[in-house]
Amino acid sequence: MTTSTRGAAKTPAVLVLEDGRIFRGRAYGAVGETFGEAVFSTGMTGYQETLTDPSYHRQVVVMTAPHVGNTGVNDEDPESAQIWVSGYVVRDPARVSSNWRSQRSLDEELRNQGVVGIQGIDTRALTRHLRESGAMRVGIFSGSALPDEGTMLAEVRQQPEMKGADLSAEVATKETYVVPAIGEKKFTVAAVDLGIKGMTPHRMAERGIEVHVLPATATAEDIYAVEPDGVFFSNGPGDPSTADGPVAVMQAVLERKTPLFGICFGNQILGRALGFGTYKLKYGHRGINQPVQDRTTGKVEVTAHNHGFAVDAPLDKVSDTPYGRAEVSHVCLNDQVVEGLQLLDQPAFSVQYHPEAAAGPHDAAYLFDRFVSLMEAERA
Repeated sequence: MTTSTRGAAKTPAVLVLEDGRIFRGRAYGAVGETFGEAVFSTGMTGYQETLTDPSYHRQVVVMTAPHVGNTGVNDEDPESAQIWVSGYVVRDPARVSSNWRSQRSLDEELRNQGVVGIQGIDTRALTRHLRESGAMRVGIFSGSALPDEGTMLAEVRQQPEMKGADLSAEVATKETYVVPAIGEKKFTVAAVDLGIKGMTPHRMAERGIEVHVLPATATAEDIYAVEPDGVFFSNGPGDPSTADGPVAVMQAVLERKTPLFGICFGNQILGRALGFGTYKLKYGHRGINQPVQDRTTGKVEVTAHNHGFAVDAPLDKVSDTPYGRAEVSHVCLNDQVVEGLQLLDQPAFSVQYHPEAAAGPHDAAYLFDRFVSLMEAERA
């Protein structure tokens, strides 16, 4: 990625998809060029959490909401220490941010962090194209000396695809750190960081859990060195078919029957650990309004999503695995994609979406309580 930050608002910009579709607009954020996988997010709020979600590493995010940046940017809402999206696409960015918590504009934050974006294009047409043709490689080019269309398209097609990408170690912490329990400490959890969002250990801390956040390369020995009551595997970017290391570590946890909880990438890791396959969705689920049914209770919840891969597990039967019986616990009501797994013979479960609700609805907050109940039962 190459960037400059002067005069972006009037600078011409071009978005080029790998199938040759081209959109022309103006620069937003930094000026230069960037590449990634084009995906769309349907959330009408929560853009700051989206930008700082490590699961968006190497993705160019198209916002379907037409107005973005209205409430500016603050230092309290980021989900990590930096913006992770590789590019940002908006229809009509706010000219003035207005909120009592705002400390600077979104455009300024994008420029400060060198994130190349584009504004003023028909994001509705782009979103429809991605729904029909699927997520694909994309480039954003801006500046006074834009390459010709053939050169830009050739550069886009030279970029690596998301399928087969092993990215979790690129976004995870390099050193273990501890998020202390809020109030009385009740449990200790070892959390494997595959791209963890800051709100996730906070939700556990609210329930009296001391969370030890470990690097993506953590071994089973590293996990059990903290003497955990439970083990957590986080969300993260990339193709789960490349995550052989985390899968092997999770299998070691399953062998010891320690209470286990996984979110998003962690759900895909559990799927692989149990012997199921994974596959790439055509355009994925990204937003804060996806309806999911908890099949154990029948309850339907509106949930926050960010995933382009899913677990290939049977919806209509209980499966036998090396670790006992397993079943699909949650399913997306839009397309019947697997949204959760649970073991029936030991304390382990996972969901494909984001119950930490940053950003998003709080319908799924009970899942953290379910994890606490597993640890309570194991202790008893």
